[in-house]
Amino acid sequence: MRKIFDEYICVAAVTPKIKVANCVYNAKIIAGIMEEAKAKQVKLLCLPELCITGSTCGDLFFQPALIDSAKMALDKLVEYSRGKDMIVVAGLPIAHMGKLYNVAAVFSQGQILGFVPKTNVSGPFSAPCKQRGMETISWYGSDIPFGTDILFANKNISDFTFAVEIGTDLLAPIPPSTRHALSGAVIIVNPAATPEFADKSALRRTVVTSQSLRLMCGYVYANAGCGESTTDAIFGGHNIVTENGVILQESLPFGNEGWAVTEIDLEALVHDRKKNIAFYSNPDNYITIPFSLDTADEKKLMRKIDPLPFIKCEAEEALAIQAAGLAKRIEHTDSCAVIGVSGGLDSCLALLVTVRAYRMLGKPVSEIVAVTMPCFGTTSHTKNNAHSLCEAFGIPCREIDITASVTQHLKDIDHPQDKFDVVFENAQARMRTYVLMDLANQVNGLVIGTGSLSELALGWATYNGDHMSMYAVNAGVPKTLVRLLVQHTAENPDKFLKGQSPIKLKYVLDSILATKVSPELLPAHNDEITQITEELVGPYELHDFFIYHTLRFSRRPKTVLNLAKLAFVGKYTGDEILHWLKTFYRRFFSQQFKRNCLPDAPQVVEISLSPRGGFQMPSDAMVDVWLQELPTLY
Repeated sequence: MRKIFDEYICVAAVTPKIKVANCVYNAKIIAGIMEEAKAKQVKLLCLPELCITGSTCGDLFFQPALIDSAKMALDKLVEYSRGKDMIVVAGLPIAHMGKLYNVAAVFSQGQILGFVPKTNVSGPFSAPCKQRGMETISWYGSDIPFGTDILFANKNISDFTFAVEIGTDLLAPIPPSTRHALSGAVIIVNPAATPEFADKSALRRTVVTSQSLRLMCGYVYANAGCGESTTDAIFGGHNIVTENGVILQESLPFGNEGWAVTEIDLEALVHDRKKNIAFYSNPDNYITIPFSLDTADEKKLMRKIDPLPFIKCEAEEALAIQAAGLAKRIEHTDSCAVIGVSGGLDSCLALLVTVRAYRMLGKPVSEIVAVTMPCFGTTSHTKNNAHSLCEAFGIPCREIDITASVTQHLKDIDHPQDKFDVVFENAQARMRTYVLMDLANQVNGLVIGTGSLSELALGWATYNGDHMSMYAVNAGVPKTLVRLLVQHTAENPDKFLKGQSPIKLKYVLDSILATKVSPELLPAHNDEITQITEELVGPYELHDFFIYHTLRFSRRPKTVLNLAKLAFVGKYTGDEILHWLKTFYRRFFSQQFKRNCLPDAPQVVEISLSPRGGFQMPSDAMVDVWLQELPTLY
């Protein structure tokens, strides 16, 4: 049965404090590390290259006494692994068929699963056998698989498959890990012994992270450190765990810990590989060695779950992407920008992007056609913010009050003026779009869309109202990122104002940021907003979290729920998260018809809802399967 967070595998890269050529002592130290790793619920433990002897033994590796001592030490460690629910990878020298090999031993629960030799060898070690696939080494009466092309696969967790490359094998023109990953290894383990020199740690990070990015894998790199000989080189114990190009955990060179422990997200890696055709062409001659591990019934993740996954986006880069898209469209159509400015967050960002686009094109921003259209729910606060924002840039702001035209429209269709339903609300949203489109025709302009990616995911837009535009600059920007980009501008107003005082811009941006998100479609009460969006559809930070994990990694609803409870612990209860998660699924499925006819828009984050190049789904898909996996309210 699937257990909570089975998709996360706890791994550790650890540097033991060894003594050179003292295999008995080193085995005791490694045994202690294994015991500590067990307490941390580590499932895959990687130790450095030649850690049983030390990597700096030089010509002592030719001494049979050292080879035999290493063999006995490994045998003791294998026996010590009984009852410990983990896989251990440790390095030692092995003599076989008249050759000396630098080998990683892979063992678990009293059994050696396989030996993997290093291919990029030097010093006393002979070149390994060129034959790929299956060989065996006789080890105390047992035949142990020996070779580079070996996969180790867990019987209980199908995606938990790993392979080994050793140290500088990673630097080969075609590293073994490339073949390993194409053959199905989701995690690459590297027991290494590479010395330090100035800036070596930065180079090591680059190589390890770039390989994990290229291979869409988890990469566990354990390096030799304290205890190695310092005769000619220094080893720093720099251990790194990366996932798809991101460092999850590392122990810094010459640090005191020597441990890098975290969880690797197998589900996310396998999801990305399913979308990459390169991973459907597997090299031949690999053998798979099965192993069996359980997972804890009550697994607690030590890995931090980011509650705001879209905020990692670099603000200047995101703004540049939006502005570049709009600049190209304006240049191509030889038109001007027409934008409705409400005094709210979304239209504020759209105007900031439009200003950037005009400056890219060398056009005066005073040519931007900005319009504010107050109606029943508009407050003086938001209307003043709309005017002040335009004034800060020197953009004329035209005010067109649509109250009379909406009132007449409601009268024309026999809708009661005091019936504040969806008809009442949408009539205003469509009237604003109607006005903007006609103004655009008057001035040869493009209506700039202001709605965010989060609103599109929830369907929180009036069909053919704010849902529609001629270029939607915010459609690729989640709501949490909208806020970040406006806040970034407020903190750096001088970047937007050439030769003007930034104080006014900062003041109005801070005011907009402090205003609660509202469509302002219901009548205001005492000039106060009566309609708060996040009270109606739920907190945007929750919905952006749901969007990220559901669309970026296709996670199961139960996994999204459990991750959200970790990410937002202390802020939202389990009941609140479950309630809004169900709201998200219902709205996401039922509102696809709005997304299937979206205007052009630039993709800004990893996720796109474009029906052309982004997330595609039929408008008639049923949500039942997703809701059935979620529990009822607690």
